[in-house]
Amino acid sequence: MRLDKYLKVSRIIKRRTVANEACDAGRVEINGKPAKASQEVKPDDEIAIRFGDKLTKVKVLAVKETVRKEDAATLYQMLQ
Repeated sequence: MRLDKYLKVSRIIKRRTVANEACDAGRVEINGKPAKASQEVKPDDEIAIRFGDKLTKVKVLAVKETVRKEDAATLYQMLQ
């Protein structure tokens, strides 16, 4: 699954366009490397997102095309 779509489906970022813009601005990394919005996400990948001073790190647990709002948090584990 594409990174921008994963961020939206997992509800880490609310809109896919915002996820796309964050990737284009270089604020998103996968496994320590800058990531483009089209990069594939796999289980066990670590995603780091910078929003201003805040750094959010998550570990991908599962990749699903669609998920209910209540179950979105089961797709990832917060690391920081």
